Amino acid sequence: MLDRYCINKLKYHIKINTIDIMDATEKLNEVNRIIGEVGKDNAEFQGSLMEFMSGAMSEGVLDVKTKEYIALALGIAARCEWCISYHVYNAIKMGATKKELMEVGYVAVLMYGSTALMEMNNLVDAINKFLPE
Repeated sequence: MLDRYCINKLKYHIKINTIDIMDATEKLNEVNRIIGEVGKDNAEFQGSLMEFMSGAMSEGVLDVKTKEYIALALGIAARCEWCISYHVYNAIKMGATKKELMEVGYVAVLMYGSTALMEMNNLVDAINKFLPE
């Protein structure tokens, strides 16, 4: 009988081998596209979502860069490729360095384990796409 780990590894293997893997820019564009599509379908919902996102991610007790790091770590743990691209892009806009972004990934791996380690591939791809050398 397959345990949960083996089933998840099999699902991941199937996912990688059956779909085209998007680069970080395509993922970022998809985030922006779906938010726009939601707005066309339900402007009130989109407005509420954007207001909530803006409130959660704006300067407060924590600075915006720190919030982007938290969101990035959670995106890695959730295995959300779109979240990883989105928050790497925004963290870089806030002045994040490659070293800082990689360290966020290490903390996610520490707290979430080997699946988070595999998501660091998406982290590295997004850093390389959005952060000039």
